[in-house]
Amino acid sequence: MKKFFLILTLISALTLNAQAAQHEIKFAVLAPEGSTWVNIMKEMDKELQSASAGRLGFKIYAGGVSGDEKDVLRKMRIGQIHAAGFTGVGLGEILPSIRVLELPLLFKNYQEVDYVKSKVQKDFALQFDQKGYVLLGWAEGGFVNIFSNKPIKSKADMVGTKWWAWEGDPLVKVMYETLGIVPIPLALPDVLTSLQTNLIDAVYGPPLAVIALQWFTKTKFMTDLNLANSTGALVITKVEFSKLSPDLQNLLRSTAQKYTVKLIQAIRQDNARSVEVLKKNGIQVVNVSPTDRAELEKAALEVRPKLVGKLYSQDLLNKVQGWVEEYRKTHP
Repeated sequence: MKKFFLILTLISALTLNAQAAQHEIKFAVLAPEGSTWVNIMKEMDKELQSASAGRLGFKIYAGGVSGDEKDVLRKMRIGQIHAAGFTGVGLGEILPSIRVLELPLLFKNYQEVDYVKSKVQKDFALQFDQKGYVLLGWAEGGFVNIFSNKPIKSKADMVGTKWWAWEGDPLVKVMYETLGIVPIPLALPDVLTSLQTNLIDAVYGPPLAVIALQWFTKTKFMTDLNLANSTGALVITKVEFSKLSPDLQNLLRSTAQKYTVKLIQAIRQDNARSVEVLKKNGIQVVNVSPTDRAELEKAALEVRPKLVGKLYSQDLLNKVQGWVEEYRKTHP
């Protein structure tokens, strides 16, 4: 009798392993091991495996081991990678109009971000579907600050500084042109080395990301200005999603929605804590005066129409700006 139960257990284990291999989703993300992004994705993977009795799970490729986001997209198109956690830069390669959510100085707080995202969710999900991807849930990096080796508190301070620009990012290209900045385009994995060798001396990113990527070790100042909100999302190819049975599709959608909400909350909290960590590690915070802020806001407004027809339509820009104003009027 004991031998009979042992055989049944072995057969069950082999069956679960076969199913797990059949529905193993290869997931890539630039965030390194130990980061908030990766830790929460691992939690999500555990819940998926448990809820599906081992039929569905993730294999996570973290820290850019699959390349920059453009590399990941190429691998997704040929089936080497099935899903990814993208920043706005990667999402923009699929759906350029999503970059409207990352316009400089568009949002003042996360409540405005959430309000606008709730308005565009349905349309963007449909557009991702038309491009061959399933939008599993929003994510984000959080509000972006400037980190540099000289104090930057005004538009004039930006000129003459060796600024990193994410290679191939059309939004940053136009923003830099408007501000009079000459960029040094680099892929994300090359930024730390370029800071170490003084090829660049100014970067941008959310405080949490700057710590996770170790950029703070090679910079001295952080400008107290929320330059933009770094959006993000979890997406999976429709090809891979269609391989799942309806019950696993529903499980993946609901679990991803649960954990992307958790991820956004955690990243916002960690970004706030990260500012204090940066201060303790010698980063000096540079305050921007109301006059200088007004000048930068004026430049930011000039950026928006320049990207109409390149990234997004005038209609979408009008809607997004209208929703921001609508929220501010109802939440003074």
